[in-house]
Amino acid sequence: MLRLPRMGIAAVTPVLLAGLSACSPVPQGDGNEGGRKSLILAHPLPPLAPPRTGVIVPFAQRLAEVSGGRLTVEEYMGGAIGSDARRYYPMLLEGVADIALVVPGYTATTFPRTALSTFPGVCDSPVDCTAALQRGLAVLEDDYNARILAMWSPGPPVLLTRDRPVRRVEDIRGLKLRVPSAIEMPFLEALGATPLQQPVTEVYQSLQTGVIDGIVIPAGGIPAFRLNEVASFLTTWMPLSATPVTLLMNRGAYDLLTPQERRWVDEASGARLSESGGQAFELATARGLGFARESGIEIIDLSDSEKARFLGAVGDVYEAELSRRIGDATVAEILAELSGS
Repeated sequence: MLRLPRMGIAAVTPVLLAGLSACSPVPQGDGNEGGRKSLILAHPLPPLAPPRTGVIVPFAQRLAEVSGGRLTVEEYMGGAIGSDARRYYPMLLEGVADIALVVPGYTATTFPRTALSTFPGVCDSPVDCTAALQRGLAVLEDDYNARILAMWSPGPPVLLTRDRPVRRVEDIRGLKLRVPSAIEMPFLEALGATPLQQPVTEVYQSLQTGVIDGIVIPAGGIPAFRLNEVASFLTTWMPLSATPVTLLMNRGAYDLLTPQERRWVDEASGARLSESGGQAFELATARGLGFARESGIEIIDLSDSEKARFLGAVGDVYEAELSRRIGDATVAEILAELSGS
């Protein structure tokens, strides 16, 4: 099949499509003529990262299965199209890829409703957090100028530190801590820490070199990014919920598909694919904690009374946000959609 190198089908102009149709095996009818088509799917993650094994691989396999191999995925992983994870949403909109894995928290101001899923008390496990996202999907999808194929959660984060164990609120004060989303920064500041936003692909070196003192991250990311090599302590609870992960498709690329091809994409994506992502992170969380323990990292479980002190420290920030409006809804109303209340 002729295609522009590393460019999704939405970026191909109508004139070029007309020229290609004379010599390309891409079907021009309802998708049943026997031709084949592939969609470029890009992400910055390594092969064994939970979002790839739990969502990207199952999506690609299911799409090939339901289409009989007539619609497939051409995967560019590990930053082959771009090393900056924050650029994947703009690249998707530009048509560089047809499908991309996007972490909304990396550019939280672009996804103001979705970012609220990291607020304290929304959820407490990858499966629970993924269910919360599915409950609120009708509200959250207004954040996106793309088609949501799946939205799932890695679950609430843990805290990895290099030199100082965090057992009490006092221990976190003064630490420079990586957070995945800007929405988490006020909560960390309320605890007395200095938050710095970084993509997960940068945190190994930052902790190793002392640019940061610790990493706020779901436990499932520990093995994939070898964080056991640079951390000494792991506190298993933080007063936060979860920054979600999304698999998005360029709307133009979706519209260029035939009706049959769109049905294939729909069948391979949706709620079940999202649930697969949550389940993958449920397993990854247990595996990550076990991996950290086996690596010699000291595991710290906070007492209920100490958790209450953490929540008390961030309470004013939480309460101040509830009346803020995002479009036609308040933060409190969006949180109620996520919690199902």
